[in-house]
Amino acid sequence: MEKNTVVRLSRICKSFGSENVLNNIDLEIKDDQFVTLLGPSGCGKTTTLRIIAGFETPDSGEVYFDGKVINDIPPYRRSVNTVFQKYALFPNLNVYENVAFGLRVKKASDREISEKVREMLRLVNLQGFEKRDVSTLSGGQQQRVAIARALIMQPRVLLLDEPLGALDLKLRKDMQIELKNIRKKTGISFVYVTHDQEEALSMSDTVVVMNDGVIQQIGAPIDIYNEPANAYVADFIGESNILDGVMERDLQVRFAGRSFECVDRGFMTDEPVDVVVRPEDVDVVAPEKGMLTGTVTEVTFMGVHYEVIVEIRGFKWMIQTTDYVSPGQFIGIFIEPDAIHVMKKSEYSDMFGDYSSYSNELDQLSENTEEEGRE
Repeated sequence: MEKNTVVRLSRICKSFGSENVLNNIDLEIKDDQFVTLLGPSGCGKTTTLRIIAGFETPDSGEVYFDGKVINDIPPYRRSVNTVFQKYALFPNLNVYENVAFGLRVKKASDREISEKVREMLRLVNLQGFEKRDVSTLSGGQQQRVAIARALIMQPRVLLLDEPLGALDLKLRKDMQIELKNIRKKTGISFVYVTHDQEEALSMSDTVVVMNDGVIQQIGAPIDIYNEPANAYVADFIGESNILDGVMERDLQVRFAGRSFECVDRGFMTDEPVDVVVRPEDVDVVAPEKGMLTGTVTEVTFMGVHYEVIVEIRGFKWMIQTTDYVSPGQFIGIFIEPDAIHVMKKSEYSDMFGDYSSYSNELDQLSENTEEEGRE
């Protein structure tokens, strides 16, 4: 059954001074959906969230809610609520009164407030915390109070602006599971902002990858990961080997000095393309069995697997394998056709993909730090 569209952004543009922050953003958020806006700092994801909330007004374009334009509707009259990274709890109020605040403003009855506060505290697993001072709570507990306070107003859409950013790694992972469960129990649409790729992939129904004020790709997490739209998405979502290639014909692409079978079609004959191969999709084999061969330059134990860097024809491949190989070893690699993803050339071509480019960035950062230390 087709879900209804709750929020729709159409041709949204926004600038701050001379800085163009959003460029023609088109986005739909449907009922009962977990949408994550993913991208680096400055990509426009938080501005997009604030425009949905009503805290910012677009320079051009329309914001629709249930099919009606709401550009001029103030935040308090929109059926959305926001949870920020800094939870903005009232330090002078206990947990119960923090959660009850919105209903008290609406002059709800004490009975209604009592019933709904207790319902919300059960939902976020904070039963028995009603009289606790919020300053005595852990970061995760404070976040749950903030979520309960937002949900008690029964918004159609809950906006979350990097709400897990201040938590440690284990608590962040616990809260990821908690948020997914809360969303399923309530059926409310969540719009979540993060720069954390793993968070986006593990929590969302739909991921919106943004950069430079432009949506690069919208899709289910598995599609974003396995079928990136361009080199930027491939690099930003997980590790990737991104190579220059030529699409010789349907189902055949040439890169790294030889032709490979692939599963892609629809390109022009001999069209220049970008080729993506994920590190976990490369098999290490004996040199005589390899499609390509090269020398191992670095091996790092990652707990579950080894991260191996192999130099092949001047390109440094990253491979993730459970089989140990040693630095200096000459190996072969084997790549199945469905592990090869062919993409159109874009403005991001030649910017990503070779492990050495990351190493060079680290070297440059180290050199800059040393120079600053000498000053």
